[in-house]
Amino acid sequence: MINVKDQVCEALSSRLLNVSDAYPRDWASLPAVQYIEEDNRVAEWTDDRETISYCRYKVDIWNNRSTSETAKTVDEVMSSLGLKRTQCADVDDPSGLKHKVMRYEMYIDVDTNQVFHGVN
Repeated sequence: MINVKDQVCEALSSRLLNVSDAYPRDWASLPAVQYIEEDNRVAEWTDDRETISYCRYKVDIWNNRSTSETAKTVDEVMSSLGLKRTQCADVDDPSGLKHKVMRYEMYIDVDTNQVFHGVN
């Protein structure tokens, strides 16, 4: 397993103000961004028995206006870390806020730290 959570936190926090790995507490400062590491596991994927680490992150964005600009920033940040967006959807939110969910994933060769986006 390779831990990239600290890098995700630092990168998102450098570009956005209200970022947390927990449910947002500060609803007065929007947009609010929550990132969650949904999966981080080591698996043997190749015939050569190379160790591959798989990571998947979920990012939630809430705003009282459009989430588009924040989503664009999140996409730039996550992409710069080597994470590839695999899902992006608007979600009905009973609070009346705009809510977007984005998912990202990456594969990392544990021996070389090389990032790639698929396993053949």
